[in-house]
Amino acid sequence: MADTTPPIIGLAGGIGSGKSTITKCFNKLGIQSVDADDVARLVVQPGSDCLSNIHQRYGDRILLNDGNLNRSALRTIIFNQPEERLWLESLTHPAIRDEIKVQLNATYSKYTLLVHPLLFETNQDAICKLVVVIDVPAHIQIQRVMNRDRVSQESAEKIMGTQLSNSERIERADLVLENAGNIVEMNAKVFKLHQNILELLSC
Repeated sequence: MADTTPPIIGLAGGIGSGKSTITKCFNKLGIQSVDADDVARLVVQPGSDCLSNIHQRYGDRILLNDGNLNRSALRTIIFNQPEERLWLESLTHPAIRDEIKVQLNATYSKYTLLVHPLLFETNQDAICKLVVVIDVPAHIQIQRVMNRDRVSQESAEKIMGTQLSNSERIERADLVLENAGNIVEMNAKVFKLHQNILELLSC
């Protein structure tokens, strides 16, 4: 039986690069998306094996009063103790990968956008037909993270330090999307990129 799963187009960009906004532009064009950040939240929901293991390792301090994961507490642990970040990744990355596969198999648009901040770091680029990388200056990323997550500049820089740099991602990209300007300009850029992707997929 022929594989009817749509081609996968990776959308890679570091934290604060504007992935969510850009994804919505693609969604408006009828392109479905699977977001690794959403999946990462899904696999640690109350009752999940991942959250149970995290709780067992760190105790009640890692849970909010309602039983959900205390992301702020976990962030403090993993960015101050690199070995703990590696442990967490060894636990969550396989679960995230499996759930991404499930969600990708349920899509049916002309192609599916796989939105992933660690696309290359987790080797998920291997399942992508093409990879689009978002290019945004590092100082803008840091400011966005500080404003959005209410963290210090030092914390924002630590998070970025666990990811590839923009230049490293761009070197491995098939297509680059500059995230500068307003939303109207971004919609126009995404429409042009969408047409380009369709042309490349038809080759």
